[in-house]
Amino acid sequence: MDRIYLDHAATTPMRTEVLEAMIPYLTDKFGNASTIYGWGREAKKTLDDARASVANRIGADFNEIVFTGSGSESDNMAIKGIAWQYSDRGKHIITSQIEHHAVLDSVKWLEKQGFEVTYLPVDADGIISVDDFRAALRSDTIIASIMHGNNEIGTIQPIQEIGQICGEHGVLLHTDAVQTVGAMPVNVNDLNVDLLTLSAHKFYGPKGVGALYIRKGVRLAPLVHGGGQERVRRAGTENVAFIVGLAKALELAEAEREVVIPHIQRLRDVLLTGLEKIPNVKVNGCRTRRLPNNVNVCFQFIEGESLLLNLDMKGIAASSGSACTSGSLDPSHVLLALGLSHEIAHGSLRLTLGKDTQKSEIDRVLAELPPIVERLREMSPLYNR
Repeated sequence: MDRIYLDHAATTPMRTEVLEAMIPYLTDKFGNASTIYGWGREAKKTLDDARASVANRIGADFNEIVFTGSGSESDNMAIKGIAWQYSDRGKHIITSQIEHHAVLDSVKWLEKQGFEVTYLPVDADGIISVDDFRAALRSDTIIASIMHGNNEIGTIQPIQEIGQICGEHGVLLHTDAVQTVGAMPVNVNDLNVDLLTLSAHKFYGPKGVGALYIRKGVRLAPLVHGGGQERVRRAGTENVAFIVGLAKALELAEAEREVVIPHIQRLRDVLLTGLEKIPNVKVNGCRTRRLPNNVNVCFQFIEGESLLLNLDMKGIAASSGSACTSGSLDPSHVLLALGLSHEIAHGSLRLTLGKDTQKSEIDRVLAELPPIVERLREMSPLYNR
């Protein structure tokens, strides 16, 4: 039985072309980019080329890209770094209730250090009100962090409008674009953002490498000290091989996007239409302002974990929410923010498609899933036929 992978929001398989681009820098071209002899100069040139390539893909300048170890590190670096750098101007931060935990846990930690945080609500579709954002601004607001595309329900936030408001009030805007870079057009100038997070393994690159865009003129206190790398913004010898992999993966994703994304959207819509035929199912997130590969639904009267285990036995990999909280027994904070009850939120299923997903795989999921749902409901004391 062939396995079906529908958890691309958690991670994507690394492309062969990406691995091939990385191998020389894992073997013969092993130099440290901070050294001045031949091996080091070669590594520095490679690092500069990768930085320029990434910058070009998102409309940034060469020196506005800082390479990190992950999207989570980039989020932490942006929020904590700005908070400490500009704390003399104020200690108020704005974010939303549905952010990734890399953002939420960062601002919660800052609250313990004396900062104040406003957590904006979302509507039933998971979208922030621009008016609510404007009303939350204060004279001591220094940074807002609002994610571009939600990793669980796929909702796309009005970042461009929020960024314009931030610019009018002198507030810095960070966006976690981990789910959108490589999947849709992302240009830092069009979005009006000052900082932007991306991660290679979401667009078929290696795990363990990310990047943070920092607009020219924006300063931040580094989280890691001990070296002058990344223009003294992130100490530590750069992982040249993985950075090369990030740049190559993004190059390929952007080159293929206009063909790949419509294909994924068509299959996503087939999947959504099929799932809606199952009784007592609710689609989560906005139907129009949505990531092209995201399907998130709740099945009433069943537990998401049982659903995932049954799908796994059929060779189908899916998720019930963020991979970063997969060990938690609590329902998704994102689904609760939409106004769903704990009981319904516990029955969530996230299916995220990739560039190699086939129509036959979607058909198989739609054939396998209904009887699994029915069987699990028959076992539930809450279900009445």
